[in-house]
Amino acid sequence: MLELLTGTGLALAAGLNAWIPLVVIGALDRFTGLIDLPPGWAWLSNEWVLAILVVLLVVEFIADKIPGFDSVNDIVQTIVRPTAGGLAFGSGVSATTSAVTDPEAFVASQDWVPVAIGVVLALLVHLAKAVARPVINTATAGVGAPVASAAEDVGSFALAFAALLAPLLVVVGIVLIVTMVVVLVRRRRNRRSRHPQTAA
Repeated sequence: MLELLTGTGLALAAGLNAWIPLVVIGALDRFTGLIDLPPGWAWLSNEWVLAILVVLLVVEFIADKIPGFDSVNDIVQTIVRPTAGGLAFGSGVSATTSAVTDPEAFVASQDWVPVAIGVVLALLVHLAKAVARPVINTATAGVGAPVASAAEDVGSFALAFAALLAPLLVVVGIVLIVTMVVVLVRRRRNRRSRHPQTAA
């Protein structure tokens, strides 16, 4: 049960920012004794992999805070964040997908299931974020982009650390994400009902 919460928290964090959970996992494994990655995921704590992940994190961190460019970044991240979510969920539940030499055996072994779950979870969060960002930019004339992005980064860090160090807190994160999505959907519907010609 705790492994599922860990994987879920990491995948949701990847939906907000692809690189944060991967950097957190790799860094905690390499520099602390707080987590122990299974052999199939040990590459995440390799110093070169960590260095590349940090560079990618910095690029996304900056790109996501520029109004207009953040929406372009979201389009690019439609593939990246779900992939990162699959990797994060897989490593979080200790799945072994080190080398797929026989795809048939891989499918039969069910090792792909955690990765697929992570992909779906991260994709759902990413889509909610991608839909919300243009609305925020329009409503705030772009001023809200860096604020929303910073909040998402903080949420991603919090979810990643909670998933690895206190998995039960992931439930709180799930409730917050669902609440935010419901609020955004309701606001969008209210705007459409007030300005039907604008929505069209």
